[in-house]
Amino acid sequence: MEGRPRISQPPSHRSRSRSAAAPHRPPHLGLAARPLAVGTLAAPRSRATSRTSSPPRSVGRPRRPYNFVTTPPRLVYDPSTSPPAATLNALTSPPRTAPPHRIDPQRPIIEVQGLTKLFGAQRALADVNLSVPAGNIGLLGPNGAGKSTLIKCLLNLETPTSGTAKVLGVDIRASNRASRERVGYSPEQDCQIPGMAGCEYVTYCGQLSGMPFRVARQRTHEILDLVGMGQERYRPVDTYSTGMKQRIKLAQALVHDPDIVFLDEPTNGLDPSGREHILTLIGSLWRELGVSVIMSSHLLHDIERVCDRVIIIGHGRVLEHDTIAALKSRHRRIVEVAPASERDRFITALTAAGHQVTALSNGRLRLQSDSDSIEWLLDLMRQQGLPPAEIVANPDALHELFIAAISADHGRNP
Repeated sequence: MEGRPRISQPPSHRSRSRSAAAPHRPPHLGLAARPLAVGTLAAPRSRATSRTSSPPRSVGRPRRPYNFVTTPPRLVYDPSTSPPAATLNALTSPPRTAPPHRIDPQRPIIEVQGLTKLFGAQRALADVNLSVPAGNIGLLGPNGAGKSTLIKCLLNLETPTSGTAKVLGVDIRASNRASRERVGYSPEQDCQIPGMAGCEYVTYCGQLSGMPFRVARQRTHEILDLVGMGQERYRPVDTYSTGMKQRIKLAQALVHDPDIVFLDEPTNGLDPSGREHILTLIGSLWRELGVSVIMSSHLLHDIERVCDRVIIIGHGRVLEHDTIAALKSRHRRIVEVAPASERDRFITALTAAGHQVTALSNGRLRLQSDSDSIEWLLDLMRQQGLPPAEIVANPDALHELFIAAISADHGRNP
C-alpha cells in the first residue's frame, strides 16, 4: 500500500471531493441557486416533477374573501335612471337567515333594569331603568353624560358592570347572530375600512349580516341612492368628506333591513341641504318601513324634528323620559305672536289682559301663559278687533326643559 503510486486528480475534481456535502448548483439557475439563510431548510426538488405541474405558490397578501366588483355593469349610478332622491318604497327586501320579525308597537323594544357601567373609578352609567316602546326615540344629554356608553351597552359592545337589558326581547348577554341581524348601528366615530370603495364597504357590511353577495350588492346601490350618494360611491372611503362618511355610515346601518337602528350623532358634518335630506329619511323610517330609531344627538332641533319621544341623560342617570308633547305640556307654556300689522295695539291689549309681553328683535311678541290652549288669545283678538297674526306655541319648550333638567342635575351632583 505504501509503495503504490498516488493518482493525481485535476483541480476541478479535487474541489468537488472536498465539498461533497455542498448542494449541487446548476450554472443556469444564477441567483436562484444561492443558499438559504441560516436556520432554514430547503426541501429537495423531485426530478420527476416538472415546473409546469407544480402548484403555484401564494405570493404577496392573501386573496380577498369576497369577489368585490367596484363598478358593477348593471348597477352603475346614472342620475337619469337612478335619481339620488330614491324612495323607501323602491327598496328591495333582502332575505334574512331567520324569518322576518314584526315589532309589536305595544311591547317595548328596549327594557333596562338597574344598568350600571364603571370604567375604573369613573361611573359612566348609574342605575339606569328604561322601558322604551317602538318608534323614533331621541337620546339627549351634554357631552360625557353617558349617551354613547348606553348605546354600546345595549349593543353588547361594552359589558355592563351590573344590571340587565333586553333589545327586541333578547337579553344583551345572550344575543346570537339571528338577533344581531335585526339591529343596525351607525357609530359616532369613523368606522370605514381604508382603501375600500364606498359601495364595497356597504356590500361587505351586508354580507357580514348574512346577505348573499349579489343581494347585498343590489341592496347597497339602492341604499346609497336613498342616502344621496352619487358617483362618489366608487371612490375610496378614506378620501370622503365628513358629510359623505356620515351618509356611508347610515347606509351600512340600513343595508340589511334591520328592525331597529342606533344612530350616534348622525348629522355631524352635514351641510344644511344634506342635513335636511338625512333628517327627512330618518323620520320616515318608522312611518314607512316600521324601523325603530334610537337617535343620539346634542342638537335639540334635530331631535324635535325626527323623534316623538325623548330620553334626557345627565351624569349617567335618566333625568326625563316621555313623549315630547307630554314634556312640553308639563312646562310652563310660552306663546309667540307675530302680528301682521298694528304691533303696538297687540302690546297694549295683551298688557291690559294681565300678561307680561316681551318684544323680540324678529318682530314677534313673547308672553307666558298658564293655559294649555290658545283659545283665550283668539278670543282676545276677536274682542279687541286685532288684525290677523301668526301664533307659535312653545317654540323653545324642549330647549328650556333640557336646560332645567340639566341644571337640576348639576345641583344634585356638583
